Amino acid sequence: MKGLRRAWLAAACLAFAAGAAAQGGPAACPASAAELPLQALFGDWEARIDGTRGVAKVKLHQHPDYAGVRGTITRDGDAAPATVSQLAGDIDDDGMLSLDESLDGHAISGVWLGALEPGSCGRAFKGVWRDAANDSTHPFVLNKIGNSATDR
Repeated sequence: MKGLRRAWLAAACLAFAAGAAAQGGPAACPASAAELPLQALFGDWEARIDGTRGVAKVKLHQHPDYAGVRGTITRDGDAAPATVSQLAGDIDDDGMLSLDESLDGHAISGVWLGALEPGSCGRAFKGVWRDAANDSTHPFVLNKIGNSATDR
């Protein structure tokens, strides 16, 4: 009798977990960046921007002055030294990742606007990067790297 009761309890737990996941419960990924906690943006990312060479390294952490992120992007040059720009931004009211980039810490040199990739659980964004120097736009992909438990 105990074995039957345990089997029934295990089946009920599995059915509940499956139902919660299907209904957007705890196991489901957010459908929009607006549903992400800010902390999901903290950590190390790789950026690939069409029309630029290589992979840029992005580091984001809590902005000290508002509910957003601040960090850096490092682009390695083939013959030239690496460039490091500052980043600051947040998830805007439309649920888009919005970042301003600055080479000198004062003037905006680039603007990022990206949407959360469906099913990525907050670990991938796709969008458009605008180069402020010439107003050209380039598609980008931003992928989180590392273990999210250690990204803090």
